[in-house]
Amino acid sequence: MRQDGRKPDQLRKFSITPHINHWAEGSAEIRMGKTHLICTASVSETTPKWLNKPGWGWVTAEYGMLPRSGDTRMNRERSFGSGRAQEISRLIGRSLRAAVDLQRLGERQIHIDCDVLQADGGTRTAGITGGFVALSLALKHLRDQVLIENIPLKSQVVAVSVGLLKNSLLLDLDSSEDKNCATDMNFVLNNQGEFIEIQGTAEKKPFSKTEFLKMMEMAQNGCQTLFEKQAEIIGDTLPIQT
Repeated sequence: MRQDGRKPDQLRKFSITPHINHWAEGSAEIRMGKTHLICTASVSETTPKWLNKPGWGWVTAEYGMLPRSGDTRMNRERSFGSGRAQEISRLIGRSLRAAVDLQRLGERQIHIDCDVLQADGGTRTAGITGGFVALSLALKHLRDQVLIENIPLKSQVVAVSVGLLKNSLLLDLDSSEDKNCATDMNFVLNNQGEFIEIQGTAEKKPFSKTEFLKMMEMAQNGCQTLFEKQAEIIGDTLPIQT
């Protein structure tokens, strides 16, 4: 039994609330335990100048933490933020682009902002899971405005962390677990059973192939619950185009 009473393979209590921002084309609030993010999706009818693909669109992301989102105050992030913020921003952007047919999106850009109000581990994975909902709602908005004919989504996308602590596998790490794990990994998956990205670090001791495969299986099982929650929100009005 874990500090918060969860079983090793159990997600934290979580919720995803859509339409949290009045102005954004798509938005969602996601809570994973004490971790709390607001994700917004903003549509621009321009694309990056370097994107030399006429008729194609783009999806990008920015991630940031408020000064007192953690247990101590940090300086407010300016411009593109810290190196960590840039790395997580790129991860979220890569993960969400994998879900979209950029050619069918048309010549426009969707900018996903993931703002951490409170952090207790798993902010990057929550940003991907909540960011996908915001992205999906923005695409639905474009379709409802007859700016695109069909919603150009190829799959759902979620992410979850898994750690190895004292020879035990743990799903969806909170901050205290993350700090003490010998190994921690982040898995980004789509609902077709495919992996988009895997990030793993053996901080205290190397992990075996057997341990890696067990972590991967635990992540896959945990992601199914997140896929189901996303599907409840996007519903039949947001079909996944294949």
